[in-house]
Amino acid sequence: MLVEDDRMIGETIQGALRDSIYAVDWVRDGKLAILSFTTHVYDAVLLDLGLPGTDGVDVLHAVRRAQNPVPLIITARDSVENRIRGLDAGADDHLIKPFDMSELLARMRAVIRRRGEQAATVLTNGIVTLDPASREATIGESSTRLSSREFALLQALMIRPGAILSRAELEERIYGWNKEVESNAVEFIIHTLRKKLGAESIKNVRGVGWMVAKRL
Repeated sequence: MLVEDDRMIGETIQGALRDSIYAVDWVRDGKLAILSFTTHVYDAVLLDLGLPGTDGVDVLHAVRRAQNPVPLIITARDSVENRIRGLDAGADDHLIKPFDMSELLARMRAVIRRRGEQAATVLTNGIVTLDPASREATIGESSTRLSSREFALLQALMIRPGAILSRAELEERIYGWNKEVESNAVEFIIHTLRKKLGAESIKNVRGVGWMVAKRL
């Protein structure tokens, strides 16, 4: 989730995150951010402190009062007091505006890794191995580089081997809010993954969804 009220900054960050394989939900005020936490689960949050109405620190307090452990990075202008308030309220890291996008991405990877997210480690079910650092999938002796959406979909399945994920659940992993979902996108991505990894790498449960085999 990206919580940023400035349209130009928000569009820039959203574009950079999408280019780096993240599906992004972007909200522009604190109240909507708090509401979104009650209906969605996020891998990480980038939160601006200087929001209109319900400010970023209020959002932080609400998230941590709900005992939500989501990795959270705050952004603010060069104000030591604001940064201290945010860190004391439960932020994992902070960035001073303006910041470099490569630094933001590195800090996101770091806070996710520190929180022990499976997304930051190599995933395997004994058949397929997925390396988030290189976006490479390996089966047997063969490795192949995945596109952003191929990686996001396979990662969602590999995190929970044996669990069936529906079309809607997979679409949520590869698209953010306000992003038009392409017709048959999930089927197309699964088709390309099977061509790269083999027909049995992803199994279809008719009328329910898709899965990868449980760990061997």
